[in-house]
Amino acid sequence: MTSDEGGARSGSGGVQSIERAFALLETMADAGGLVGLTRLAAASGLPLPTIHRLVRTLVSLGYVRQDSSRQYALGPRLIRLGEGASRLVGLWARPHLTMLVDALGESANLAVLDGSEVMYMAQVPGRHSMRMFTEVGRRVSPHCTAVGKALLARMSHDQVADVLGRTDLVAHTEYTITDPVAYLAELRRVRARGYAIDEGEFEVGVRCVAVALDGGPSRAALSVSGPTTRMTDELVERAVPQLRAAAAALVAEFDQAGRSATTA
Repeated sequence: MTSDEGGARSGSGGVQSIERAFALLETMADAGGLVGLTRLAAASGLPLPTIHRLVRTLVSLGYVRQDSSRQYALGPRLIRLGEGASRLVGLWARPHLTMLVDALGESANLAVLDGSEVMYMAQVPGRHSMRMFTEVGRRVSPHCTAVGKALLARMSHDQVADVLGRTDLVAHTEYTITDPVAYLAELRRVRARGYAIDEGEFEVGVRCVAVALDGGPSRAALSVSGPTTRMTDELVERAVPQLRAAAAALVAEFDQAGRSATTA
């Protein structure tokens, strides 16, 4: 057994081979779930023989599979882990979403970037009889949502280009940004002000404001959405600091859970 596959300790005190294996899984996820060894090597900085040994082990366990093109994809055994983690993240987020709803009255959401799609992980409906409802587990394109903009605005130019290259820039409404150049300009505006807005770009008459989590186990964002008639500029102005506070509190919980796990 070689040192990179065995019990060698990493600089962080963990087991190096496990850290490397999970880094490869995250690289596959960022690449849309399908990637070749050369790209894994470029992204990880590890030599090909090391990557090949790690991937071969992950394949034997069912966490990675090899397709007909000899590229590697995330395997089916990850589904059960993902479903369990999704439920847990949703439970952690719910109190923070409830506080947003109590403060603002409109529906609050937690979403993550999964490959080239945004997936909603949790929602607490607003207090009004007419309110926004998004099914937990629903997947949408990042180009037409505030959470998608908030998440992509935190990524590098190459990462954004990779996601957009795998995104069908469909016009859901007349306000949807479908031109890549215009979308990149929109992301620059999001970075400058620190939050994103969906101005009826996914559904006419619906406005949404979102901020990305600064840390945590995955790329995630919180949002508040409602009818344009109620989601006024004044409400958006009040929502942004509330969203930032909720995002910071949720990240702190994730970090505390991580520290507890490492000292267990």
